[in-house]
Amino acid sequence: MARIVSVGTAVPDYTLPQEEARDFARNLFKDSWTDIERYLTIFENASIRTRRLSRPRAWFEDERTFSERNRAYTEEACRLGEKAIRRCLDPVGISPEEVDHLFFISTSGLATPSIDARMVNRLGMNPHVKRTPIWGLGCAGGAAGLSRAYEYARAFPKSRVVLLAVELCSLTFRRNDRTKSNLVATSLFADGAASVLVVGEKASVPAEVNRCPKVLDAMSTTWPDSLDVMGWEVADDGLKVVFSRDIPHIVREKVMPAVECFLNRSSLTLNQVERYIAHPGGKKVLTAYEKAMGLQANELIHSHSILGEYGNMSSVTVLFVLERELKEKHKQGTYGLLTALGPGFSSELMLMQW
Repeated sequence: MARIVSVGTAVPDYTLPQEEARDFARNLFKDSWTDIERYLTIFENASIRTRRLSRPRAWFEDERTFSERNRAYTEEACRLGEKAIRRCLDPVGISPEEVDHLFFISTSGLATPSIDARMVNRLGMNPHVKRTPIWGLGCAGGAAGLSRAYEYARAFPKSRVVLLAVELCSLTFRRNDRTKSNLVATSLFADGAASVLVVGEKASVPAEVNRCPKVLDAMSTTWPDSLDVMGWEVADDGLKVVFSRDIPHIVREKVMPAVECFLNRSSLTLNQVERYIAHPGGKKVLTAYEKAMGLQANELIHSHSILGEYGNMSSVTVLFVLERELKEKHKQGTYGLLTALGPGFSSELMLMQW
């Protein structure tokens, strides 16, 4: 049985208070929208206090080319990725050279050789380490990548698998995009990296790993005819964000049936799940989760907390929530449900047990 052993996280150096983000948006959008003040309320309603950016605010005041922003992505992704992996592995006494498979998740930049290849050099990993870069899963990527790591560790029970997710959403910002979707993105998105160590049941690891949660199952769902709900459009000057205002409604309508179907595979009901690790796509999304699944706000306390402190870091965010959850004490036998939504429109679910 594969287990989740540790999580390491990293964020860029530049902090952006939400008040400054609102002022930035006001200056940028005011000439395009006569009623800009009415729309700026989304910054207060987002329940975000601070975010981290890969470059200082002043850097975004000037127009940047797609290639310039992508060079910044590659540079910062390598720096944060190395830091996150070391913070994941060092506490459990495993060296990068001992990793058997490295999965890399991102949707906010492009790099060939991919970032995982660069990690091999920066971390001194085994030159024979297997690498799987996965692009395009958006906010669902952290959960999906964790599922792929679990499946590999289950198939190869002696393996140590590392998942690395890096999203530098701020570097996709396009100053000339004055759409509401871009305004919403400006109020939500941030940068960060997270790494997770997953091991197979026969892997050589410290004895305390037996107290870590084991993964019981994972399920992906892609709903038909929903490609326009969330994602990117590739424009001449970069990646143009696509958002549907119907996302909270879709969550309320679609999530519960998927969760019930998933738990039924393990002969469980939602009442038997005690811990929830949900990707905080935004305050409205968390509220929709709570209504759809009949949860109290304190049952998503770590999701709300991470959203407030870091904003929406796309695929990375749910792994920040997982890191907080792993620091909690759990009774033996406690079930936990990890969930995230992303482009497709899609759902990723994982069931774990302490």
